[in-house]
Amino acid sequence: MPETWDYTLHIPNDLRAVTVCRRTLRLILTLHGLIGLVDIAELLAAELVSNAVRHTKGPAALRVRRTPEGAVWIGAWDTDPAPPDPPRALEEVAESEDGRGLGLVRACADLWGWQPAARFGDRGKYVWCQLVAA
Repeated sequence: MPETWDYTLHIPNDLRAVTVCRRTLRLILTLHGLIGLVDIAELLAAELVSNAVRHTKGPAALRVRRTPEGAVWIGAWDTDPAPPDPPRALEEVAESEDGRGLGLVRACADLWGWQPAARFGDRGKYVWCQLVAA
C-alpha cells in the first residue's frame, strides 16, 4: 500500500505564485520518490494555478495529495464558485495565447474535474486532476 500524504500551499492572487507552486510541487514529488511525475505534474499544476490566479480576485491554494490507491491528486482552489469553461480541443487553440489550460489538463491527466468548495469562509471551487503513479 503506498504512503499517503496531503499538502496545501495557500497563495495570494499573484501570477508569481505559479512559479512558487511549481517549485514546491517539484520538491514534494521528488522527496516522495515520484520524480517520474514531476514534469507533467508541474505543467498541470501551473495550468490550474494560473487559471485560479488570472480569473479570480481572491486568494487561491494548491493542494497535492497521494491517495491510498497510489494516484497523485493536484487541485487548485479559487474564490470563484462558477464552473470553469469546458476545455477546448488543443487543435482549436494551438496558435492561441490563451484557452489551452484545461485542454492540456484533459489531454495529460488520467482524470480531471471540478467541484464547489469553501475555504477561509469564501465560497469557491476546486479544479483538480489526477495522475496515476507508475
